[in-house]
Amino acid sequence: MKFSFVFPGQGSQSVGMMKRYADLTIVQDTFSEASDILSNDFWAMANNGPPDILNLTTNTQPLMLISGVAIYRAWKSLGGPDPTFIAGHSLGEYTALVVSGVMSFKDALSIVQFRGNVMQQAVPEKVGGMAAILGLDDEAIKTICINITRKSKKELLEPANYNSPGQVVIAGHKNAVLRGMELAKQKGAKMTVLLPLSVPSHCSLMASAAKKMSKRLETIKMQAPNIPIIHNADVKQHKNSIDIKDILVKQLCIPVRWTETINSISTENVTHIAECGPGKVLTGLNKRIAKNLKNISLTDTEAIHQAIDILK
Repeated sequence: MKFSFVFPGQGSQSVGMMKRYADLTIVQDTFSEASDILSNDFWAMANNGPPDILNLTTNTQPLMLISGVAIYRAWKSLGGPDPTFIAGHSLGEYTALVVSGVMSFKDALSIVQFRGNVMQQAVPEKVGGMAAILGLDDEAIKTICINITRKSKKELLEPANYNSPGQVVIAGHKNAVLRGMELAKQKGAKMTVLLPLSVPSHCSLMASAAKKMSKRLETIKMQAPNIPIIHNADVKQHKNSIDIKDILVKQLCIPVRWTETINSISTENVTHIAECGPGKVLTGLNKRIAKNLKNISLTDTEAIHQAIDILK
């Protein structure tokens, strides 16, 4: 049976998100390993918050990496088979890189913490923002972003995540994001939601962070993946470490093409797609993208056991 794993990124975090895996020793051990490496109690943060600390990019990024790796390790320890393809939504791509053997967990923790720091430094807190727009097509949102950026001249707004048909996330300066939300409503958007993210990811405001990431990634040892990864910045597979590092840098400043990523997976005779991480954010998106795929969410220990029975 061909199946795919997908790993969530920022936006899937919530207080208490790891409590449903607390009975799995390997999950707690993975958190302890990460906490020792980064000198931070991520288990307490995941389960107790508070939300404002949890949602800081510098904390959220390593936390989501740790969560995805911990749940995947639990999957393997319980006898779960290797997926045919994997992908990660934005930050989740680093989880995919660890799972596929491209980089070590220790190196990934280091680079993700660095990534969160340089992203936070690129745009001061409350200066940038991101919002989800529901019910407009991609071209309408692109036009809104172009018009607002042209009129402002000092502030920019760009599409950041093509999450599913009818759901696009915009990013840029906070005031431009708010104007984009209002204009989207005027154009017929069903809903607009300001997201609890402390930096505007996947837009041109991340240029300085991308330069720093490029230099930092030069120090990271990478190998060819042992499980194919569909990268969401260009919807391609990469085996060369230079190409992988290059796409990780570009990822910071260009949109996440999630709709295309899932559609690409769906054309590979894959029958199931499982979200390996806390929550069901990606599962909800995937259901709207590829109707031919059966969706599974590894939301707790019981769900992992059930998924193994289905996919083994």
